[in-house]
Amino acid sequence: MSERRVISVIVSNEHGVLTRITGLFAARGYNIETLTVAPIPDSKYSRLTIVTSGSPRVIEQIIKQLHKLIPVYKVIEHEELIEKEMVLAKIPLGERLADVEALCKAYNGSIVNVGKDGIIVMVADEPKRVKNFVHALSTFAPKEIIRGGVVAIER
Repeated sequence: MSERRVISVIVSNEHGVLTRITGLFAARGYNIETLTVAPIPDSKYSRLTIVTSGSPRVIEQIIKQLHKLIPVYKVIEHEELIEKEMVLAKIPLGERLADVEALCKAYNGSIVNVGKDGIIVMVADEPKRVKNFVHALSTFAPKEIIRGGVVAIER
């Protein structure tokens, strides 16, 4: 039985750390669904938010291996969390602006730019809702869609 898990890893903000962590996953055949990395303000650390899936035994093994890496300061297994993902999309100008805007608002988003080549929209919502938004967006024949990784915080 495979389960989806969100794991945050606090690491020293130094070169090579990301390579070591992704190498750990690759060497053991574990998949990373999304990976988001950003420095923690006013500190010497960064937070990696990793979404992965596997059996409870595989997840436990991932956690144990992460704890063993030298640049890792803390591993957080989220229990109750708020999870968000962002998506940017470029839509051709020929589409009705009001329809595009209505779809974006339904998914906590908005139009962020209107240019001569198209409309750029942004949505930030729960990963499942972002997936639904991307599916609904297909009716507007988007030129480009870019999804960011998941960010999460404990309630």
